[in-house]
Amino acid sequence: MKKKGHIVKNTAGNGIAQEMGIEAGDRLLQINGEEITDIFDYQYLIQDEYIEVLVEKADGEEWLLEIDKEYGEDLGIEFENGLMDEYRSCHNKCIFCFIDQMPKGMRETLYFKDDDSRLSFLQGNYVTLTNMSDHDIDRIIKYHLSPINISFQTTNPELRCRMLNNRFAGESLKKADRLYEAGIAMNGQIVLCKGVNDKEELERTVSDLADYLPVLESVSIVPVGLSRYREGLYPLEPFTKEDAKEVLALVRRWQEKLYPLYGLHFIHASDEWYILAEEELPEEDRYDGYLQLENGVGMLRLLQDEFKEALEEAAEGGKEHSMEKSVLSLVTGKLAYPYILSMAEQMMEIFDFLQIRVFGITNEFFGERITVSGLLTGQDIERQLKGKALGNRILLPENVLRSGERVFLDDMTVEELEKALQVRVDIVKSSGRDFVNAILGNS
Repeated sequence: MKKKGHIVKNTAGNGIAQEMGIEAGDRLLQINGEEITDIFDYQYLIQDEYIEVLVEKADGEEWLLEIDKEYGEDLGIEFENGLMDEYRSCHNKCIFCFIDQMPKGMRETLYFKDDDSRLSFLQGNYVTLTNMSDHDIDRIIKYHLSPINISFQTTNPELRCRMLNNRFAGESLKKADRLYEAGIAMNGQIVLCKGVNDKEELERTVSDLADYLPVLESVSIVPVGLSRYREGLYPLEPFTKEDAKEVLALVRRWQEKLYPLYGLHFIHASDEWYILAEEELPEEDRYDGYLQLENGVGMLRLLQDEFKEALEEAAEGGKEHSMEKSVLSLVTGKLAYPYILSMAEQMMEIFDFLQIRVFGITNEFFGERITVSGLLTGQDIERQLKGKALGNRILLPENVLRSGERVFLDDMTVEELEKALQVRVDIVKSSGRDFVNAILGNS
């Protein structure tokens, strides 16, 4: 049988746990007499000023610790597996699922489809609600966890069942009603599929979701990603420039209607739509504080604005920068290429010691329709840069790597890429300021 409790990975120096003698390897059994299922039980139960914590030491001895502390003060414990039990996989068979469009032979973790509401709170993942029980909803309401990110796709129950290939997908929308009534903040997502949930269906969906305002704070519309590995899958077509203009017209119309009422623009289009439509990106104020950056909503606007501010500051202190010739290359996906190129040209105009080449990498691995930098592979970068004059170093955006690691999606490492291209590879964080500092060689 699986042993109950959660293993302590380490404790923070001078924290409560360390003072009470809790050590790495101890097992947390209960708080205030209640067993801990996951991180949410834990965070809820440790809030009080007085708590009783039951732990099992490595030798099997159990300690009941009585702890007086400030309200909301953390115990300073890090748990193995982030204090989570088994992650919940998705049982839908969505017609737009990108995981179903990946080639065989990649590492096993890339094929795991999560639909775990807990990851919505912890990592910003979007969930369909189909994998959530009434108990899950009860717990979210009890702990008042928010925001929760929901992948709606459509509010037409029959269509949602077809899109998710789950006969309960339409009924699960009622869970959003309970969250709304309880005041649980939500963000929504619509993965738009041409000829399926666009046009009149999109109008219906936006109209229905607007009824959840202001508890539902934002809804993003993102185009379905289509890789070249779609054999045997639902036949989906890419959107055209005219399609994109139609989507943006709908977005603007609803924003103009809702903003005077709620002070929120609410419905947002991801950056791809503006690029496809060849239209200017909205100004910062239209993004309501960038609630959906992870969905590609406003990423390029934020990058440009941060870059402009950082560049102005760097230009004022220009004499402090090294005047030695600096030759380097920037790598990005096709989507952001025009913007990164413009930023590089602006820097070269101000700093004449800079020589920057910008490479927009075609995604041959997943297919040319995939244009975001986050899905580039090491092998595509290597193949397309081989033999090019790259200068002294290459700058890559950090989203091309697995989180917290120096490894690409195809398992090539940064060190292997450096060896193949015989040039230093530096990783740049996502902000415009990081972009400027990395090019100028600032720490």
